[in-house]
Amino acid sequence: MPSHLSRRNVLLAGAAAGSALALSAAPAHAHGRPRRPFGRYGSPSARLTSTTLYVHPRGAGDFTGLQAAVDAATGTGRTLVIAPGVYRETVSVPADRTGMTWIGASEDPRDVVVVFDNAAGTPKPDGSGTYGTSGSATTTLRPDGFTARRITFANDWLRADHPGVSGTQAVAVKVMGDRSAFFDCRFLGHQDTLYADSASLGTVARQYFARCYAEGDVDFVFGRATAVFEDCDFRTLIRPDLTSAPFGFVFAPSTAVANPHGFLVTRSRISSEAPDGYYKLARPWVPSSDPTARPMLTVRDTHLGAGIDAVAPYGTMSSGHPWQDQRFAEYRNTGPGAVVTVPANRPQLTPAQAAAHTRQAWLGDWRPQA
Repeated sequence: MPSHLSRRNVLLAGAAAGSALALSAAPAHAHGRPRRPFGRYGSPSARLTSTTLYVHPRGAGDFTGLQAAVDAATGTGRTLVIAPGVYRETVSVPADRTGMTWIGASEDPRDVVVVFDNAAGTPKPDGSGTYGTSGSATTTLRPDGFTARRITFANDWLRADHPGVSGTQAVAVKVMGDRSAFFDCRFLGHQDTLYADSASLGTVARQYFARCYAEGDVDFVFGRATAVFEDCDFRTLIRPDLTSAPFGFVFAPSTAVANPHGFLVTRSRISSEAPDGYYKLARPWVPSSDPTARPMLTVRDTHLGAGIDAVAPYGTMSSGHPWQDQRFAEYRNTGPGAVVTVPANRPQLTPAQAAAHTRQAWLGDWRPQA
């Protein structure tokens, strides 16, 4: 099994290889033409549109960093084409950049990596305290209508490097806008990897993740968004700091009680590098900022690997909010982690109920453009 200390090298390996190819001075194609750092997406001298900006770590674009490009991309409908490379920075996209699109110029999301290593317990440089969970995010996305394609969002903070830090939440990306879509992206971290949130308690944020990959250990897909995960892969990680189960939880929704739609996972797969049965599928998060939350999660038509505890797949995060009082349900799942041995622990939808637990019902009049 890979160690946590080696995971940072694994994370960056794909991006380093892609960057080297993109920067190579030698012809890379069989036809003798030099490889273009932005692939089929134009260049600063041949822009796809007047609203397209190019990011390249070695200066072949308009900007060498993502935050600088975001700062310049004022207005709506701007596109950032991002060349292969490792962008070690924190990035915050303001809410007024509506309709923004990020495109990884490579066909492989491993080649374009946005990564940093703040955790909730990391002290801020100005001495004003620690970052907290939201502040730990490598990338924070506030605008409505945001789209990302073929990009890796990562937080490579490691517990083993910081044994004295208790705030081990380390977010790779926090998504807050409505109509946010991610296609063929990766989300890498350990605790609280992918924060699917909304701008405020009373705001519904619809989010769609297609053909994506997310990995982590504790609550690594969490938040109050109305989020659909379709044809995605989730992988639970080994915990060298623990010797007994559970190692963690895949999902931790915090859906507002008034929102009829929380997380929907469909036609997906959950695998594990940990021992069999060492992970729970989910637990409800009822945050202090919303004590009336009633978390919702539906997992359907999904393969649950042996890493999921089939006997007791759900846990409770805080007393007074047992998982049985929440909106957790399954339908037509397969795999060793989906075997129903204790029916009371595996709430199942009827076919009639399942007909209302679909992408179309969750997203309403929004149709993400694949």
